[in-house]
Amino acid sequence: MKKVTINSVASYAGVSKKTVSRVLNNEPNVSDATREKVLKVFKELDYTPNPIARGLAQNRSFIIGCLYDNPSKSYITRVQTGALAACHELNYNLLIHPCELRGEELISNIEHLIQTSRLDGIVLTPPFSDFPELVSFLKSKKIPYARVASAVLEDDSISVRSNDEQGAFEITEHLIKLGHKEIAFIKGHPDHSATEQRFKGYRRALASNGIEFDERLVEEGNFSYHSGVDSARTILDLNPRPTAVFASNDYMAAAVLKLATQMQLRVPDDISIVGFDNAPIARHIWPGLTTIAQPVEEMTQQAVKQLITHISDPQESPYQVTLEAKLITRESTAAIK
Repeated sequence: MKKVTINSVASYAGVSKKTVSRVLNNEPNVSDATREKVLKVFKELDYTPNPIARGLAQNRSFIIGCLYDNPSKSYITRVQTGALAACHELNYNLLIHPCELRGEELISNIEHLIQTSRLDGIVLTPPFSDFPELVSFLKSKKIPYARVASAVLEDDSISVRSNDEQGAFEITEHLIKLGHKEIAFIKGHPDHSATEQRFKGYRRALASNGIEFDERLVEEGNFSYHSGVDSARTILDLNPRPTAVFASNDYMAAAVLKLATQMQLRVPDDISIVGFDNAPIARHIWPGLTTIAQPVEEMTQQAVKQLITHISDPQESPYQVTLEAKLITRESTAAIK
């Protein structure tokens, strides 16, 4: 079979080669009708662009990098799912790159990554999305970037996040409405902006309902299951024991649930437990975790799409949006007895 080329697509669709290129690269100045017609021809002719030729012609690699440093494998999988969906739609490739935020060679490692991979842009996930030194470096090198789940909103950057503070407020208030006043809280990793946002929501809900904040009920975690176990051990040994525990993510909440069960506490009869993120573990354990659904896939997908749009047309206005975090009630919470 003869290889289908961009010239073949242009001829078959009755448009110019430049128009096909604009559709292929998701560039502006193409009508919706023309774009739909060209995309239909792509499918009919089973056209697959040559990445090397395409890159040489556009002086791009058509590769987006995604940086992460997160102990939750589930979170990274969801980030990757959203990023891949956007890249697949817009004919880009994705490079997932783990880094250590506190590593001494972080900036030089990122610079080496950019040079060797010829990245067109970078997606920053927590905690990198709020790391000023890295952002300053990318700006100095004129590397396009987008932030996911950042607490920082800048006029000149692409940012997609969820309202973690409001979500934490709503799930804490859910416990309060069930009659709980002694509500323990397990913080997340100190490098993640979500940690402070969720803690703010927790404290705001207490204050709004006239409940005095008790520092004795707060433990430091780092979003890992093991840190949840350590925090749960301290919390569940308190006397009097709190009637509810709010862990800043579902893996730490699952650790609290396991330890409570080992101590022969009934969940939710003796103690209610809630998490955050709506990770798969929240649905798979018993009792199922009441939690806040954070739209991780959608946040990442939107961030990548806007980043690619900005790469194609740098004059595009910065894209900043906050998505809704939703309360999901399951069997791990009940009215206090």
